[in-house]
Amino acid sequence: MTTRVALVGGTGKLGSIIAEVIEATAGFETVAVLGSASDLSEMDGADLVVDASTPAVSVDIVRAAIDRGINVLVGTSGWSAERIALVRPLVETAGTGAVFIPNFSLGSVIGSALAAASARFFPSIEIVETHRETKVDSPSGTAVRTAELIAAARADTGPVEAPHVDQRARGQQIASVPVHSLRRPGVVAKQETILSGPGESLTIVHDTVDPGAAYAPGIRTALAAARDARGIVVGLDSMIDIGIRLPSSPRADAPVADDASGQAARATGA
Repeated sequence: MTTRVALVGGTGKLGSIIAEVIEATAGFETVAVLGSASDLSEMDGADLVVDASTPAVSVDIVRAAIDRGINVLVGTSGWSAERIALVRPLVETAGTGAVFIPNFSLGSVIGSALAAASARFFPSIEIVETHRETKVDSPSGTAVRTAELIAAARADTGPVEAPHVDQRARGQQIASVPVHSLRRPGVVAKQETILSGPGESLTIVHDTVDPGAAYAPGIRTALAAARDARGIVVGLDSMIDIGIRLPSSPRADAPVADDASGQAARATGA
């Protein structure tokens, strides 16, 4: 049976990659591509809505899919644990599924998991994320997800040490973790998680250098999972065994704020 997909934001950078993956994946067919001028009724008749829009309209798209009893896969940035908690009752009442993927890259997921696994051993943790200048939101959904996982891993340890956070140059605190966002040309996506303790530091770095190659395996995995999902599912790590034990799901009251091949991931000690 073919799953009919309504793709929102299909002409954007991520949406274009998702469109190519759907076209190349057996059992899925794009039946509608919605843009900024589209009426959300165009998703009627779909079996799955895939949201690759913008943070400003994403919540309306998710609500529209839930109201229609359609499962939704969200690749749009800006969905913190707190924001997801707002739609959880709607999903549960409708009996549908909503899958939120902060990053479709396997390397990014592993990098965030490594940061969470290391978090309780280091009192000071900060995140620096860099994206191209056309990215409209900050911090990235990946940075938000990483910070929330770090906070969950430190539930018994307490918040990270972050002096002088009242100063604007110290970044935005997400679940107690300072996050710094760079927007500049010449880069696709890069995240550094810097963990520091007495006499040492550990830096976990993930670079996306070819989004199409990096995201495609994760998109295929997420499409299959979203088709049959029930309730709220967050993160690619919820669908695959990456061999790293993650903390329990981040708290819904966490503060709000966003690759197999074609990528480079590394951890460095200094």
